Amino acid sequence: MATKKILSVDDSIIIRKIFKGIAETLGLGFLEAGDGQQALNVLADHHQEIALIILDWNMPVKNGYDTLQEITTDPRYKHIPVMMATTETERTNVIKAIQAGAKHYVTKPFTQEDVLVRITECLKA
Repeated sequence: MATKKILSVDDSIIIRKIFKGIAETLGLGFLEAGDGQQALNVLADHHQEIALIILDWNMPVKNGYDTLQEITTDPRYKHIPVMMATTETERTNVIKAIQAGAKHYVTKPFTQEDVLVRITECLKA
């Protein structure tokens, strides 16, 4: 069976590199996208391999919240856990994301240890 992968969706290359390192630490493969539309394109081709999606909120083209809604309402993708990792700290938006189906919500800046714990929790769910 193919290695399960994490899909990191963030317009920051640095953040995607951090998540790539974490995926490698966990022995997982890695896919990345710079915005929500790219993420949906990656999902269309690789959804069977993806074990977790890590999603930023504030991105160009298609933001993370709109992308989250598309993922959680699409029968092909709704089984894939989504963790928001974002600078968006507005309480109402955190609640909206959880209600829309996000399994975890981490605010930037974060520590690798904290994110590792949350990723592990998402993968066990």
